[in-house]
Amino acid sequence: MNKILVTGGLGFIGSNLINILLKKNYKVLNIDKITYASNFYNTRDYKKNRNYKFIKCDLNNKNKLKTIIDSYKPDGIFNIAAETHVDRSIDGPKNFIYSNILGVFNILEIIRNSKKKIKLIHVSTDEVYGDVIRGRSKEDDAYKPSSPYAASKASSDHLVYSYIRTFKIPAIVTNCSNNFGPRQHPEKLIPKLIYNILNNKNLPIYGKGKNSREWIYVEDHCEALIKIFKSGNIGEFYNIGSNYNLNNLEVVKELINVAKNKVILGKNVKVKFVKDRPGHDMRYAINSNKIKHKLKWKPKISFYIGLKKTFDWYFENQKYFSSLNKKDIVGRIGLKK
Repeated sequence: MNKILVTGGLGFIGSNLINILLKKNYKVLNIDKITYASNFYNTRDYKKNRNYKFIKCDLNNKNKLKTIIDSYKPDGIFNIAAETHVDRSIDGPKNFIYSNILGVFNILEIIRNSKKKIKLIHVSTDEVYGDVIRGRSKEDDAYKPSSPYAASKASSDHLVYSYIRTFKIPAIVTNCSNNFGPRQHPEKLIPKLIYNILNNKNLPIYGKGKNSREWIYVEDHCEALIKIFKSGNIGEFYNIGSNYNLNNLEVVKELINVAKNKVILGKNVKVKFVKDRPGHDMRYAINSNKIKHKLKWKPKISFYIGLKKTFDWYFENQKYFSSLNKKDIVGRIGLKK
């Protein structure tokens, strides 16, 4: 049985990854510093699993982190812990520097000095490539991050690669497109829209709604991460995506079609355009041929099916919203009214 350590496992992608790892009979230790985006509701289905354990730990507490890693002796670390919301990085970049750069530095230093060989999968984002007006970004394309969030992730990617080259640590960097699915905090677009639909509120869309993103269902992303952990080449970067882009208005249209099959939409459920955020990239799109051809991975769940599964989960788990700090829901753009 492989022993895996997941950072940020109370969050969206981390909790979904742990769920799949446990089903594949991995032993998993989840460390999370418990922020607004962390939620024990996300791990309720497996919190009593004998192969699962949780420890509260901030990646910037290097001494505690080292003690945990030295004691647990994981075969691999999936580093998913990160500050991720672009709006919050614009409001206050400092937390992003500490978590996304200095936290990664601590992990790298501990791995570098560990007596046990530990494989690191560093989970990053397609936002490091910046605006992609035409075509799709490949792994060897230059980074052009636009937001403090994207810049912090780009910095950590470069830092990981430098430790691969200089210190020969066994690490791989992954860059994934926009994830959606169960357990995602409602500051992000799709769960925000679902929350508003269920609460008869306007559907806030930045600018004119033409910003395009490549969407992948979270379980497909997690399966790709496990495939990379098992079969990926040390020192490589792997893009993970669906090659399926929609702009925000198209997402709203698809979601309304899904919701109509489940609820009666209130009269206030309509698009409301709001002031665009600074430096808002128009389009992200990545080329995922490398992982598809070399590792024989491809996404299994279409956008529409994934959207239906996502809406059904939030509909059946409306207690999820009540488990969150109300000000963290209401306080973000579009949820005030």
